[in-house]
Amino acid sequence: MKPERTARRLEGLRTAERTPNRMALQLKRLAVGQNVNDGWIAKIVILLVLTVIAFLYVRPIIDMISTSMKSLEDLIDPVVGVIPRNVDPQNFIDAWNGLVYPQSFASTLTIALFGSAFQVFSCAITGYALARLQFPGKNVFFFLTIVTFLVPPQITIVPLYMIYQQLGWLHTPFVFLVPALLGQGLRGALFVIIFRQFFLSQPKALEEAARMDGASAFRLFFRIMLPLASASCLVVFLFSFIWYWNMYYEATLFLSKGFTPLSIRLSALEMQLIGNQSLTFGADAGKDPIAEGPKMAAAFLIILPPLIVYMIAQRWFTEGIERSGMVE
Repeated sequence: MKPERTARRLEGLRTAERTPNRMALQLKRLAVGQNVNDGWIAKIVILLVLTVIAFLYVRPIIDMISTSMKSLEDLIDPVVGVIPRNVDPQNFIDAWNGLVYPQSFASTLTIALFGSAFQVFSCAITGYALARLQFPGKNVFFFLTIVTFLVPPQITIVPLYMIYQQLGWLHTPFVFLVPALLGQGLRGALFVIIFRQFFLSQPKALEEAARMDGASAFRLFFRIMLPLASASCLVVFLFSFIWYWNMYYEATLFLSKGFTPLSIRLSALEMQLIGNQSLTFGADAGKDPIAEGPKMAAAFLIILPPLIVYMIAQRWFTEGIERSGMVE
C-alpha cells in the first residue's frame, strides 16, 4: 500500500505543478489573440478611412471621365448616372480639335520641362550658397528671398510686362524660361528655401574633407552636394512642372498669341463651345447650349500627362518629400 500511496502523492504533486503552467499558457494565448484582434481592428479602421479619403479625391476624376463619354441625350437625362448608356467619342474629337492639342501640348511641355529643369539648377545653386557659403549680406539676401515668396504676383505683373515688351519676349517662351534660369520663375523662392534647408542638414565633414583635397566651391557643389540632393531635386522638379503646366494668370498676359499653352486653349474652347454652332452634340446640333461633354474631355486631356508623370514618379516623390528640407 505504501508504494501505491507514494505514487499517488507524486502524481498529485506533478498535476499541481502542471496546473499553473497550463493556466499561464492559456492566459498567454488569450492575450496574444487579443493583441492580434486589436491589430486587425485598427488596420480595418485605417483601411476604411483611407478608402473614404481616396474616394473623395478620385470622385472628381471619375465624374470627369464619365461626363466626357456621355452624349447629349445622356447629359440631359436625369436617370443616367455615372455609367453612360452610349459612349460618345465625338466629345474627345471636339476637344482635340478645339485645343489644337498637338501644338498646344508641345508649347506647354516646352515651358514646363525646360522651366522646371532651369529652376532646379538655379535654385539648387542659390540654396547651397545661402546654406554653406559665407559672404557679406547673406542674411539680408535670405530675408529678401522670403519676402519675394510672400509678394503677390499681381504687384509685379505690370513692370514685368513692360520689361518683356521692351525686350521683345512677349508671346515667346523666354518670358518663363529666362526667369527660371535666374532662379525667379514660379515659386522660385520656395524652391530656394527647400534646397537651403536640405544643405543645412548635411554634415560639415563632407565639405572639410573635400576642401582638404583641394576641391573648390563649384567642384564641391557639383560632385558632392548636388548628387546628395537628388531627392530634393525631384521634389522641386515635380512641383515646378505642375505649376508651369497649370499656369493661367501669367500665361494669359504674356502668351495670348502664337505660343499658346493648353490652359489658355481650354478657356478659348469654352467660349467656342458656347458661341460656335458648328460643333455637333447629337441629333439636334446647334440647338442646345450644353457643352459639358467636350469641356470635360478637354480637361481630361490636359490633366492626363501630369497624372502619368505622377504615377511613374510617385514612389521617388514620396521619398523625396521625406528626405528633403520640407520636413525640417
